[in-house]
Amino acid sequence: MTETSAQPGARGWLSRRLQKLTADDHTIDAQALQSGVATAGCAPVSACRKGDVVTVTGRLRSVVYTPRETVPTLEAELFDGSGSVTLVWLGRRRIPGIEPGRTLTARGRFAAFEGRQVIYNPWYELSAG
Repeated sequence: MTETSAQPGARGWLSRRLQKLTADDHTIDAQALQSGVATAGCAPVSACRKGDVVTVTGRLRSVVYTPRETVPTLEAELFDGSGSVTLVWLGRRRIPGIEPGRTLTARGRFAAFEGRQVIYNPWYELSAG
């Protein structure tokens, strides 16, 4: 192997290492979440399309109880490193374990409502830890 043929790989390795050292926490967290999506065999949120039945996994960024005129709702924003989707449980005030910072896998029909990506009443499984 010649010296010139070894340089592209070395530069690529050095570039990746330098990126890890200079990346902000959000970028590093997003990359870790994206690798978890691939490991779990789930779809990245950024690849999901309206009407598809999808399985997504990620970390809950926020959880909000929204009292509506007729039906209370519990909304949780799930971030997987590629994008976020709002999980909406209709008729629920609280669900034990659904809290910011928790990691979970959710399955349901991908929809759009008021410009947001949404899954209504998803099946979900909380991850350990």
